[in-house]
Amino acid sequence: MSIATLISRPLGLLDRILDALQSPVALGARCWVGWQFLKSGWLKLSDWEGTLSLFQEEYRTPLLSPAAAALAGTFGELFFPVLLIAGLFGRFAAVGLLAVNVMAVVAYAHVLLTPGFEAAVGQHYLWGAWLVMLAVYGPGRLSLDHWFGTGNSR
Repeated sequence: MSIATLISRPLGLLDRILDALQSPVALGARCWVGWQFLKSGWLKLSDWEGTLSLFQEEYRTPLLSPAAAALAGTFGELFFPVLLIAGLFGRFAAVGLLAVNVMAVVAYAHVLLTPGFEAAVGQHYLWGAWLVMLAVYGPGRLSLDHWFGTGNSR
């Protein structure tokens, strides 16, 4: 038996195992990231006066008034995660949440990018990395995109 055979068999098995894990990992990523944004959106919606106050006094949203930014941010945190978790228009949902994530960092950069807040901004980086992965590779086969055959499920 050659060295190539000794190496290729375990590598082939590893490839098959990892291939089988692609869709469950994508589903887990969709659920985990989506849940983070759903919780935030629900919190904003459940205390709308507090949300408006945060957007007026704490968050610095470029281009939008505080009320419009609060409405847009809350909508994005509730709408895109539902699509993402279901895997319906999964790539669109991932890109939408990525935009919400970037805007959250931009609006709160004066706090998040200061010493002592590395863990908080790190969470945004982690969510962003998962969202980029889902946007590039798609929501996987355990998704409505795959079930409906939209071609977005890779």
